[in-house]
Amino acid sequence: MTDEEAIRRVLATYCQTVDDGRFDEWEQIWTDDATFTVMDTTHTGRTALRSFIEAAQPPERRGKHLNLNHIIDVTGDEATAASDFAFAGRVDDGWAITQVGRYLDRLVRTPDGWRIGAREIVLASSRAQDPG
Repeated sequence: MTDEEAIRRVLATYCQTVDDGRFDEWEQIWTDDATFTVMDTTHTGRTALRSFIEAAQPPERRGKHLNLNHIIDVTGDEATAASDFAFAGRVDDGWAITQVGRYLDRLVRTPDGWRIGAREIVLASSRAQDPG
């Protein structure tokens, strides 16, 4: 697997594990000192990130993250990625796109593979309170 493919896998794992509420697996895609910036608030470290995402994504608020248009630049053991996303959330008796935006990521190659060292979520629009 190329570095780019491995990074795309990490980005997809973020979406699928948070959507499924598999927070033990979700936590593992981050470096120990990772930062996660969303709605002008930065959470630092795996414990803080997990606390935030579990509160932001209880079962009744989980939907589907769609992540695409990745631009990935790898330089040695570090990489940056910018990718667009849409979040389909539950509304009334169906589903709707409730958020769109861009993920800005810094990734680091570790002995266990690529991990997210920093993620910033830049929302283009939002109907929901927390993007998680």
